[in-house]
Amino acid sequence: CKAPLINWVSAGDLIRVDINFSLCVFHLSSSEKLVGVVGLEIHAQISSNSKLFSGSPVCFSAPPNSQVSFFDASLPGTLPVLNRRCVEAAVMTGLALNCTINKKSLFDRKHYFYADLPAGYQITQQRRPVAVDGVLTYSFLGGKKRSQVVRKHVQIKQIQLEQDSGKSLHDDVHSQTLIDLNRAGVGLMELVMEPDMSCGEEAAAAVRELQLILQALGTCQGNMSEGQLRVDANVSVHRPGEPLGVRTEVKNINSIRYLARAIDYEIQRQIGVMQRGGTVHNETRSPLLPFSRFMPEPNLPPLIVFEDNATLPPGVDSSQVVVVQKIKEGLPELPSVKREHLVQAYGILPEHSFTLVNEEGLMEYFEEVMKATRKEPRKVIGWVMNELLGQLKQQDMSVSQSPISPAALAELLELQETGRVSSSGAKQVFQVMWGSSGKTAEQVIQEQDLGLVSDATQLHNICQKVVDSHPTEVHAIRNGNAKVLNKLMGLVQRELRGKADPVLVMEILKQKTRGGGC
Repeated sequence: CKAPLINWVSAGDLIRVDINFSLCVFHLSSSEKLVGVVGLEIHAQISSNSKLFSGSPVCFSAPPNSQVSFFDASLPGTLPVLNRRCVEAAVMTGLALNCTINKKSLFDRKHYFYADLPAGYQITQQRRPVAVDGVLTYSFLGGKKRSQVVRKHVQIKQIQLEQDSGKSLHDDVHSQTLIDLNRAGVGLMELVMEPDMSCGEEAAAAVRELQLILQALGTCQGNMSEGQLRVDANVSVHRPGEPLGVRTEVKNINSIRYLARAIDYEIQRQIGVMQRGGTVHNETRSPLLPFSRFMPEPNLPPLIVFEDNATLPPGVDSSQVVVVQKIKEGLPELPSVKREHLVQAYGILPEHSFTLVNEEGLMEYFEEVMKATRKEPRKVIGWVMNELLGQLKQQDMSVSQSPISPAALAELLELQETGRVSSSGAKQVFQVMWGSSGKTAEQVIQEQDLGLVSDATQLHNICQKVVDSHPTEVHAIRNGNAKVLNKLMGLVQRELRGKADPVLVMEILKQKTRGGGC
């Protein structure tokens, strides 16, 4: 809200250099080490049909300057009118993050002069915000194999309401800058996190968890590509046990992946400065902003919210005010609860629940498949995580764009479960279904002749042929080396192009190698 989306003139390397730090401790030498310290300020655009202090609609793709009221343009004589929906969204977010909700909060003017800030100031909450002292619990996959769920906490200092600025559109061809005020006045929640994180990975995981929470609450859509969630990162380094170092600020990052890279790059940059005997300066790693001044907002009274209906003054209609208890009762299921439910209901691993919840729509897809198949949850997880998600990632598609519906995948898994198709054959069917939208698993099996061979006479003949041609292996099996049976199984499957019923084949091979013949 303080500047246009970052130009990356001085910080271009932050998004172009692919640095992958898997550790949160950066070593200088064997005798001393520096650790990163990261705090975040996150601006979340409130999901509301109108702006924070005017009735102008909010629409991302509207033509420039088509969603601007007289107040948004800061014409003389116009006054702000607070949007109750934005207040309710901030209170709901505060409750979800275990914040204390201030029953009385105040508005301030933050003065700074910028081309896309028509009033020359931004209405925000500096002295007394709507919510304070919360905590965000987040998780990420750590450990040597990146399969261990690491749980961390970051303190939320405050959540404040404020208006967004407009947007500067830079035309390099004609050497001019145009101003679009459609975004001016859109309601924001600024969430200030304490410096409790130590690297880009932790910061990225915290922002992703917050994004999921906001989406579950419906208070912010969290689409970072549209600027609905923007992050400023305060980064410093210090030696453990010593005071925190001088911080620098990396502003207006609108990608979780780039956030992690930018923070780790900045930590490494500061370590390099100190390693060379230099000094880290307090600076903003983006186009600099002018000095800001604060004063109380004279056109808005204190914002009052009420704990419950019993605390309402006489004659006040509860539908016209913000009641904390009512909002608390309407809180939806949060991501952490969803993960716990998945682990308990289906017996899957915590890391799998982590992926199911983090990928938009994947949990719903998995549960729809589970409703329509008798296959074990862990086997279904394998298909969803490996086959489905692998294809989606490879083609940069969302779950909602999958050409294979949950019902279609469940049908395929049922055919495999009942012995109609082998595991390898099922994967071939999946690939064909992916590229031939609309074809059922049964149709593909018939057209591609991928069904399992279960004719007992045919299987007996082929098994006998394999046993007769491999006397050494048969001798080893009869002497107690049962593992050699797998080799014979592979030879039978090769004869039948992987279409033999493995259970039936194994029974026949055991009979024929036990004493020769069945």
